[in-house]
Amino acid sequence: MKISFQGIKGSYSHMACVAVYPDAKEYIGCNSFEDALNLVKKGSVDLAVIPIENSSAGRVADMHWILPHTNLYMVHEYFQPIHHCLMGTKNSDINSIKNVYSHPQALSQCRKNIQEKELTANNYNDTATAAKMVADSNNKYDVAIASKLAAQIYGLKILADNFQDFSHNTTRFISFSNKQTIPNTSSSCITSLIFKVKNIPSALYKAMGGFATNGINMLRIESYMLDGKFSSAQFYLDIAGNIEDKNVKNAISELKNYAYDIKILGCYLENRSNL
Repeated sequence: MKISFQGIKGSYSHMACVAVYPDAKEYIGCNSFEDALNLVKKGSVDLAVIPIENSSAGRVADMHWILPHTNLYMVHEYFQPIHHCLMGTKNSDINSIKNVYSHPQALSQCRKNIQEKELTANNYNDTATAAKMVADSNNKYDVAIASKLAAQIYGLKILADNFQDFSHNTTRFISFSNKQTIPNTSSSCITSLIFKVKNIPSALYKAMGGFATNGINMLRIESYMLDGKFSSAQFYLDIAGNIEDKNVKNAISELKNYAYDIKILGCYLENRSNL
């Protein structure tokens, strides 16, 4: 089995790959989410492991723009605790550092601590790449926010451990596949979908009503604007239930009366016992 991810060795996505698929033959780092997903589409790898939301910083926006356009399926979820480290060169001093580099999500998860230390935040492609850049530049005033593993790999000194603003900081990763796999059970399943509501009065209220009348628990609903327009919104929905269950089929059938561009993203076993 080959697994793709966005980032390089030592990134949180790489760590998630190893945690979920420890026996994989190869883990292939990519420059972007699109590149990682495209390897799955081409059949070059079996799965892509991608972060889609974080308990502190919210959704990973790039993935929500990508979801409507991918033909891949969600097949597994994994929740990874994120413990950020502030790291610099061997000559760095925590009282004299000036610039911090990391992925925008990581910077957001450490916003308060960054402000307290009066650091200038700079976006980078991923956390591990930021760590490698700091190591290569060997500038004592530059630091990175990344994992302890990244510090070990790239020879950086940890200036502060658990640098995230919230101790419960957790990222949800999803595995994407070319093949839709549906669990053969009705319990502990999640079905994920996206849709747009029709331009009629109370459309969203009525669209959600079908899930209530069919006894389906909504685990997450989120809206976001499309194409830079305030008049067009898309909704992402996680529900408890198997897509093959009668009540789920009935709810989605009712949803079609008030929504369009309904797309089932996947049906997979929930993995939330450690939350």
